[in-house]
Amino acid sequence: MLKEVIATRYITPLREGGSLPGLVEADDFGTYVVKFTGAGQGRKTLVAEVVCGELARRLGFRVPRLVTLDLDPDLGLGEPDQQVQELLKSSGGTNLGMDFLSGALGFDPLAFRVSPEEAGRIVWFDALVNNVDRSWRNPNLLMWRGEPWLIDHGATMIWHHNWPSAEASAARPYDASDHALRPFAPDVRAAAAELAPRVTEDLLAEVTAEIPDAWLADEPGFDSPDDLRRAYARPLLARAAVIHDRVNGIEGTK
Repeated sequence: MLKEVIATRYITPLREGGSLPGLVEADDFGTYVVKFTGAGQGRKTLVAEVVCGELARRLGFRVPRLVTLDLDPDLGLGEPDQQVQELLKSSGGTNLGMDFLSGALGFDPLAFRVSPEEAGRIVWFDALVNNVDRSWRNPNLLMWRGEPWLIDHGATMIWHHNWPSAEASAARPYDASDHALRPFAPDVRAAAAELAPRVTEDLLAEVTAEIPDAWLADEPGFDSPDDLRRAYARPLLARAAVIHDRVNGIEGTK
């Protein structure tokens, strides 16, 4: 299970994020970038972060460590910014924290190089989870200690916003024509040969078990959090076997 920590101090908002994440200190003396349950995108964004982040980690990608962060809404009482104060007040309970990678730089394709193999692995993974937010405009990649790190997976698995149409939505191709790593000739087929066999029912059950029950409760059409966990796993399992044939916009993927 994800490590549980308690927020002790709100440091500052990170305004480059649309959901107004914040930098927070916790009782383990760690510093975390926190995404809040009270943000406009709601708890499904946090679920997507956990599923994609923990799946990526198990497939060998570099992602910041995730924790669940318990927040006392009174932590926001002294905040001078009204927007931040309201966000903290509405986010009492379990939120999502990610290790703050001090000194990391935002990925710039003009400044950094990525091998075709590494680019292919990342594009394949983004296709698997249908990540629509890894474009050259907003790569959601950090360079830290000379290596690319994947961040911000809230805009993935769009099918979970409409479960009745999830199966049809998850079967759609992936458009990589705007992907931040397209210029590096991603070898998607080699990535699929390596990674697809590792996406198993057992692995997905392990990943979805990391989602806190509080973020899965009361979802219409599901009797329990575990039913919903299985619903998250099914499209990913089906998609892993075939998505390399459905990546559009990159030469050599057909």
